[in-house]
Amino acid sequence: MTIGVLKEPSEESRVSLLPEAVAALVKKGQTVLVEAGCGARAFASDSDYEHAGAAVRTRESIVADSEILLSIHQPPEAIPSGKVLVGVYQPLMNPSITQLAASGGLTLFSLDLLPRTTRAQSMDVLSSQANIAGYKAVLLAASMYPRYLPMFMTAAGSIAPAKVLILGAGVAGLQAIATARRLGAVVEVFDTRPAVKEEVMSLGAKFVEVEGAADASSAGGYAVEQSEDYKQKQQQRIADSVAKADIVITTAQIPGRKAPILVTEEAFNRMRSGAVIIDIAASTGGNTPFTKNRETVVHRGVTIVGDSNLPASMPSDASKLYGKNILNFLQLITTKEGGLHLNWEDDLVKGSCVTHGGEIVHERVKQTLAS
Repeated sequence: MTIGVLKEPSEESRVSLLPEAVAALVKKGQTVLVEAGCGARAFASDSDYEHAGAAVRTRESIVADSEILLSIHQPPEAIPSGKVLVGVYQPLMNPSITQLAASGGLTLFSLDLLPRTTRAQSMDVLSSQANIAGYKAVLLAASMYPRYLPMFMTAAGSIAPAKVLILGAGVAGLQAIATARRLGAVVEVFDTRPAVKEEVMSLGAKFVEVEGAADASSAGGYAVEQSEDYKQKQQQRIADSVAKADIVITTAQIPGRKAPILVTEEAFNRMRSGAVIIDIAASTGGNTPFTKNRETVVHRGVTIVGDSNLPASMPSDASKLYGKNILNFLQLITTKEGGLHLNWEDDLVKGSCVTHGGEIVHERVKQTLAS
C-alpha cells in the first residue's frame, strides 16, 4: 500500500509524519511518498525523509498514486474518488468538507471524532496537541504580561506573584496549571465538572466551585450545555475571579457548537489594565466576546490573543506526537501485510469515519448537517 504525506497550508508548520514515523512504516513494508518541503517548517528536510525510506515527489503525483493521503488540514484541491484521507477536519464545525468528500467518493477519517475511550488514547490527537497548547499558552502570556509571574523579594521591595485564572481543566487546562505553577504564579481554575477538582488541587491550584452543574461525565472530556440558572451563577463567580486575575487562559469548547462566552463584557470591565487573555477556543468563536481567531486585540487595556493553533508554534514536538497518533490509527485500518482493511465493527474506525462510498456515514455529522 502507498501512503502519501501532503504539505500543509502556509499558516501550518506541522506535518503529518516526521522521518522517524516514516521509517516505522517503511519497516513494515509500506511505500511512503512525501511532498517536497512538507517537513521543512518542522525542521525535517527532504533528505531526512529519503534517508528514512520515503520517496520525495510532487503533490500531483502523490495524490494520484497514494491510497491513503495524510493531511492535517483540508487539501484545497479535488482529490480523486476512492482515496482515503486522514486528518483533523472538524466536520461538526466545517460541513463543507463533509459534503465535498461525500460527493467526491472519498473515505474521510477525521481524528477529532475518535471516541474518547481508553483504547483510543494512543491515537487521541486532540489530547496530544492540547497538551502543547496549554503549555505554550502560559509561556505566551508570560512573555506578554508586563510584570513578573513569581514572587520576588528584593532590597528594593517585594513583588507579589501574578494571579492566573484558567477556565477549563481538560488536557490543555491541566498542562496550563502545571506550567503556571512552575513559573511561580498563584493559580485559580474553573470547570463545570466537579470530578476534576482533586486533579486541579493536586497540581497546586485552587478550584473555583459553582454548584448545580449538569453532568459532563459522558461528554468525552468536553464541556456540556448548562441550565440558565447555573450559567448566571457561573458568570458571577467567573467575573469575580477575572477581576482579580492578571492572566486568563480560556480553553472551554463544546463539540459542534460555538464556544461558550465565559468572560463577559461586564467581567472585562473589571479587569486591570495590562492583563492578558489567551483564548485557545478562538477557532470556535472564543470564550470572550472580543476574541478574534488568529488575531491579537487590545480592549480597555487588556490584551486578548485568539489562537487555537498554538501547537504549530512548537512544530517539531507537535509533529512527533501527532505522527505517533497517526501510526497507531493506521494500524486499525491496515493489515499486517500492509493492505487497506476498514473494519466497520471497530468502534474507533466507525466513530472517526465521516464519509465512505459517496455517503455521509457519521450519525452526529449527519444530524449537524440536517439541523
